[in-house]
Amino acid sequence: MIETFHLSHNYGSCLALKDISFSIQKGEVAGLLGLNGAGKTTCIKILCGFIRAASGRAAINGIDIDQDEMKVKGLVGYLPESPPLYPELTVKQYLTFIARMKGISGENEVKRAIDGTGLTRAENSFIHTLSLGYKKRTGIAQAILGSPPVLIFDEPISGLDPRQIVEIRNLIRDLSGNHTILISSHILTEISRTCDRVIILHEGCISSTVEKSQLNDLENLFLQATGGNYAA
Repeated sequence: MIETFHLSHNYGSCLALKDISFSIQKGEVAGLLGLNGAGKTTCIKILCGFIRAASGRAAINGIDIDQDEMKVKGLVGYLPESPPLYPELTVKQYLTFIARMKGISGENEVKRAIDGTGLTRAENSFIHTLSLGYKKRTGIAQAILGSPPVLIFDEPISGLDPRQIVEIRNLIRDLSGNHTILISSHILTEISRTCDRVIILHEGCISSTVEKSQLNDLENLFLQATGGNYAA
């Protein structure tokens, strides 16, 4: 469902991605794990069609992003680290607006997104009154409008308290039955509990891929992959 082929990208003289190639299968929950500045967000922005890679290519469901950018955007639900919310709107008003922007008609889809993200009790609350956890839920709800086959979440649990982290983790696992999911994070424990496989980025390169059977040892594998000290 998600493929990259020798992606590289630079910001001026700073090379953010260096020859990145990986694939994520249908129904998989995969993680992009790395230190701040490792290239995770740059990779995600390329996959979502927000920026074009300097070289290489990427595809969603077999469709090259550069060849049909608008079609690819319709296949991807994106949650940035800071959800693009309108605080003066209620949750339902905001999701109705986003649905219209996406060309999705009818209240049923908005209701499905609200129910699917546990926002029913808050649907008539103004967004500025919500906790950070419920704001993240609202961001996830806008991402799943229209049931895109691919969901891409950038730091979905950043800033959350322990209870909110568990709730968002469970929500992501619930969504995995109907979507292929890519999660970017620098939080080891949550990536290991949420994902089926983890791709470790370090200084713009893929330094390691950790399979499901290895996730219990993710901390040591991450330290090895990023040049830190690790247990023998």
